[in-house]
Amino acid sequence: MRLPRQGYKRARIEIIPMIDTVFFLLVFFMVASLSMTLETGMRVNLPKAQSAQREALTKVTVSLTADGKLYVDRERTTLAGLRATLRQRIEENPRVVVVINADERVEHGKVVGVMDAAKKAGAARMAIATRAG
Repeated sequence: MRLPRQGYKRARIEIIPMIDTVFFLLVFFMVASLSMTLETGMRVNLPKAQSAQREALTKVTVSLTADGKLYVDRERTTLAGLRATLRQRIEENPRVVVVINADERVEHGKVVGVMDAAKKAGAARMAIATRAG
């Protein structure tokens, strides 16, 4: 009596579960990296602008609150202290962007004064923060 020989099955690597796992890890790390960003400015109500953009740059945030207080990256300062701080940061990184984060109720003249102080400190790149909408 002759018994049929069982054929050996060749081992296979299933690629579909591996693709699913890699995709899941990609999404996980993308979401995790977005939640690790830090906002260094003071909380103010920004005016809206249709052309507002988000850009990842080395920046110094200068905040003007509604009651007229001036902050550089959450540290209270004066206009003279602002110039010294900005000059130091610009010497460290000449491509730094000075972001002016002014409350919508702040007088225009105070914002211009901050812009002038930043220009005198050597800032070549400035931006005014707005809300998208």
